[in-house]
Amino acid sequence: MNKNRPIRTFYIESLGCAKNSVDSRSMAELLIAAGYREASQPEKSDLVIVNTCGFIQPAREESLQVLRDFAGSKKPGQYLVAAGCLSEREKQQLAREVDGLDALLGTRRWAEIAAVVERLQQPRQSPYFHFPETDHILEDDGGVVRAAVQGSSAYLKIADGCDRLCAFCAIPLIKGPMRSRPLADVLADAAALEAEGVREIILIAQDTTTYGRDLGMRDGLTELLRQLIRAVPQVPWIRFMYTFPGMISDELIALMAEKNAILPYLDIPLQHAHPQVLQRMRRPNDMEWVRDTLRKIRAAIPDAALRTTFIVGYPGETEAEFQALLDFTQEIRFDHVGIFPYYHEADTAAFGLGDTVPEELKQERVQRLAALQEDISLARNRVWVDRELDVLIEGVGDGISAGRSFRDAPEIDGLVLLDQVLEVGELVRARVTGALIHDLIARKI
Repeated sequence: MNKNRPIRTFYIESLGCAKNSVDSRSMAELLIAAGYREASQPEKSDLVIVNTCGFIQPAREESLQVLRDFAGSKKPGQYLVAAGCLSEREKQQLAREVDGLDALLGTRRWAEIAAVVERLQQPRQSPYFHFPETDHILEDDGGVVRAAVQGSSAYLKIADGCDRLCAFCAIPLIKGPMRSRPLADVLADAAALEAEGVREIILIAQDTTTYGRDLGMRDGLTELLRQLIRAVPQVPWIRFMYTFPGMISDELIALMAEKNAILPYLDIPLQHAHPQVLQRMRRPNDMEWVRDTLRKIRAAIPDAALRTTFIVGYPGETEAEFQALLDFTQEIRFDHVGIFPYYHEADTAAFGLGDTVPEELKQERVQRLAALQEDISLARNRVWVDRELDVLIEGVGDGISAGRSFRDAPEIDGLVLLDQVLEVGELVRARVTGALIHDLIARKI
């Protein structure tokens, strides 16, 4: 039963992706608006909220361990809430396995966090479950800016949920169908970020290229970008992530080529390159379309940076199918590639296919693909030696400044290292003097 201790302060631990970071920040702003204060450390708070990740097995294990750690270190009268993807996906398991959990809140009602906190302070059974019956994410954002600021950059969420039926993915089960945020709301949030002095806005969703389809827009992302450029003229960099194969329009490519503010960076998670594997994944499997699209991008924007992600060891993946992935990687020569072994996820369509590729073989294939991509990434970086780039400075230490160019998204790609002490948040022009596998070495001009 509830200890009837008043809650005055809270602390949020955010796990997983940037989309989770946005939800965590939004929950914090809603709690602040409701009169609660944010604590800098969990031990100084009356309430600890863990915004969990439930996408793949390692993320679930991490989220569960973090919850157990917080439960084990609870102060008398302190409350612990599990929110986010793992809470939505495995609520009963969390209630059983985390002794000391006071409440659970899913992904579709994050905006009701203040009501959950209020409920904690009333007589109740423990843990309290807040999962109203619905297939959709709550449309009311609570009036908060749907963004997470990290240094001089900000992730801005433009949609949530997903309509895709990829066989390996549980996100539609967790998040529900896609819901695009109204264009006016996104523009208002961007203007607020501009007023804060943000230098880079990064648009995120489960699938950014499908933005606006549920609002009746034909090419919603392109229209959003057109209006965004006009709405935030003082923001020099606009980046978008998580694009879906088949949804990159000619108009979008043309706009990127025309407008300097839209960074020529394409994140296209292809997942594989063999048509039969893609078919088993329930993914687009027309590789000629992929090649044609990539050719169009590079013809319009020769310096465009291309990123993708691949899954190896998918059920039934043969050596010939994996070799096709290696050949495709060598052919296209992506700037950045994320490589993941297949995780056998319950409740996904792929689960019925069985986990047929041995774990040792999965890891061997990860290593073979990674070795190939390292050579490619180094070669792609060497192309920039003796050329100039704009660099957004993100950190300084030991006489070295670290930043990013348009070629690098935060946290997942490389850095530009400068042997100079520069101001964090400064956008500088630099000449590249050296290349590493992931990073560039440069000097301010």
